Amino acid sequence: MASLFSGRVLLARREEFRLDTERELRRALENKILLLYFGSGRCPRCREFAPRLREFCRRLLDEFYVERPAQLGLVYVSRDGSEREQTEFLRSMPSRWLALPFGDAFGRELERRFGVSELPAAVVLKPSGELLVGNAVREIRELGASCFQNWREAAELLDRNFRLAEDSDGSSRRSLTDPLRRLKYKLGKEREREKGEEEQE
Repeated sequence: MASLFSGRVLLARREEFRLDTERELRRALENKILLLYFGSGRCPRCREFAPRLREFCRRLLDEFYVERPAQLGLVYVSRDGSEREQTEFLRSMPSRWLALPFGDAFGRELERRFGVSELPAAVVLKPSGELLVGNAVREIRELGASCFQNWREAAELLDRNFRLAEDSDGSSRRSLTDPLRRLKYKLGKEREREKGEEEQE
């Protein structure tokens, strides 16, 4: 996943640090599902969604709620009008958030790449960089932090922190809803592939 931001700078800990080396980016993003949040402090829908997003992040990343943080990387892609607006938004979010620097043209490139046409947008990517959910705002609103488990299973993300040597027999334990989840995310990919084939014809 760090390859997506290769050669780029990400702000960490509310602009106190800049991640700009491959090693720093790998440490922050490797083996994680990545949520790219496209938003703006001026957008009324973004302001309405922000408390839900904050709660979603706390439920997954705050040690008060969870024993250990989820394998989730968060990057804010700002559409704010000023650097001050961006900084104010980041201060209201958990400190684990990363962000593209204000005015970075790579933000527009990410919007085009992932088809972001409205705000707010929460693009979810597998650790490989493959698109998992085009816009997860509705899922986060409806399911809260529980949607992360769906993403994790759909991405087949290994929980390397607790995987013991004797557990590596090649079989992976899945939930009872795994077949439905696989069908949901697979159908989304097939629709995108069919749409792409139609456009090529």
